[in-house]
Amino acid sequence: MTGVKSIKGMNDLLPGQTVAWQKIEGVFRELFELYSYREIRTPIVESTSLFSRSIGESSDIVSKEMYTFEDRNGDSLTLRPEGTASIARAGLQHGLFHNQQQRLWYQGPMFRYERPQKGRFRQFHQVGIEAYGWSSADIEAEVIALSHALWEKLGISQPKLEINSLGSEQGRTAYLKALKHYLEPHKNDLDKDSQKRLDRNVLRILDSKSPQTREILDDAPNIFDFLGESELAQFDELQKLLNALAIPYSVNSRMVRGLDYYNNLVFEWVHSDLGAQSTVCAGGRYDRLTEQLGGKFVAAFGFAIGIERLLDIIESSGQLAQLPTPAIYFISDGAACRQQALVAASQLREADFSVQMHCGEGSLKNQIKRADKSGAQLAIILGEQEQNAGKVSIKPLRDKNGIQSVVDIARLVQCVSERLT
Repeated sequence: MTGVKSIKGMNDLLPGQTVAWQKIEGVFRELFELYSYREIRTPIVESTSLFSRSIGESSDIVSKEMYTFEDRNGDSLTLRPEGTASIARAGLQHGLFHNQQQRLWYQGPMFRYERPQKGRFRQFHQVGIEAYGWSSADIEAEVIALSHALWEKLGISQPKLEINSLGSEQGRTAYLKALKHYLEPHKNDLDKDSQKRLDRNVLRILDSKSPQTREILDDAPNIFDFLGESELAQFDELQKLLNALAIPYSVNSRMVRGLDYYNNLVFEWVHSDLGAQSTVCAGGRYDRLTEQLGGKFVAAFGFAIGIERLLDIIESSGQLAQLPTPAIYFISDGAACRQQALVAASQLREADFSVQMHCGEGSLKNQIKRADKSGAQLAIILGEQEQNAGKVSIKPLRDKNGIQSVVDIARLVQCVSERLT
């Protein structure tokens, strides 16, 4: 094919694919409503400063991956690379956090300039939960329990839950100093990305996939040795709540997040079907985010799920939804019958039956072939003979023992109801 094509890493969703998306989006909505979360929608384009202030100038997202441009007024704008910063901005702007607690959820496209690969695209989609106004372990347990319930609702094998604490600012500062002191003598043996991060963002070295770097990290300081009593107590309380909810988990003291606004508890759900890109859901606490954006302190906790990665898991389990099929395929023989056929089809739709109308020309034989191919349960046939007698024919398409019948057109809805309900 020649001509204009979609941008690399930004994919079309064709009718055979959107069915699966609609199915899981419906599960999201139903479950979030059960937990009393309300939907919020924010613009796709935001001020670049929103993300540089929240995600961090030294992060890979800000330094390498954002789609940033100047508008006609010379303002720097960015296609949102993630959802949380926009939700925090909207909450501050509209006073949602003033003497209030908020349970919010969002979904939509995000944009990062990355190398496209399985489960990772330049336009990708996330759904996320944001709980503002709670600093306690119970909200953390609720959010994790909600994510745990999603796997059951979607009917997929359980990912594995890993949890960690990044500590408060004081404890983490001391830990980062100790970690850098430990790694500096090994600098030449670290992978290239880790060498760059040693001065800019040493915590991200813990996320390295290099076998040699990971071997060096085996004897690195442990962040739990730097946490305060209150942080350790809350982490312990969360574990008790997870145990009470019968949610299996493991503690991974090397887990970090790619966004600088996280503090204290972080967590990930990882799934073996995703290979190297194993994380399907990730989140944590970001209590200082609103302050970074110029507002007052608001405790916050949440997660985001990559929908494309989730669909990869569902596809590998053979559970992708099939294309919906109409209940009825309506056949009419020529222009003389078409007007009455359109009216009858509208009446069927008003009775909540899905109807695919044959439009344009076509012999009766050809139309019946199309009706069978559509997957419909019944074909309604209105030819000249039926029209003159005020009748229609009802032909079963899936029931081998079904009998074609001729009924008064005035009784069509009633007769279809008797056959399909």
